[in-house]
Amino acid sequence: MSDTIAITGNVATDPELKHTPGGVVIASFRVASAQRRFDRNTNAWVDGGTNWYSVSAFRSLAEHAHASLRRGDRVVLTGRLRIRNWDNGTTRGTAVEIDADAIGHDLLWGTSAFTKGSRPPAGPRDDAWATSGPSTDTWAAPESADPAPATEEVRSESVLEPSLVGAEPPF
Repeated sequence: MSDTIAITGNVATDPELKHTPGGVVIASFRVASAQRRFDRNTNAWVDGGTNWYSVSAFRSLAEHAHASLRRGDRVVLTGRLRIRNWDNGTTRGTAVEIDADAIGHDLLWGTSAFTKGSRPPAGPRDDAWATSGPSTDTWAAPESADPAPATEEVRSESVLEPSLVGAEPPF
């Protein structure tokens, strides 16, 4: 089963960085997504169950997640859901995993500072949108054959106000 989903939750473990024998970078961590609802009869928030997900991010997303996320950070993520049964001989269970496509801090609960990472140099373009002259798009990749080396540090910090930790959502 492979469905695309979006979830919000708290990072439950610090991201762990690994490398495959082929050199692919993988970050893995757990996310807890608690279900809450407002009960109008009691005029209070009611806790439901908590869903636990094992999240894997690959390549540059893995490196950025490892540099940016810490245990306790509130995140929003999208990815491909995989549910599989496992059996190790003595115990059986179900693993719920997400291969992440995008991850970001949930700004409802705090602020985040974004630092753009470096991109590989642009290669030749052979699409219908290519132009013969220099680009006037300020967001376009540099046209020079020898781009300046990237010196930006990739990191994102989540700053939660103490008054928001454990608070009810404002909606």
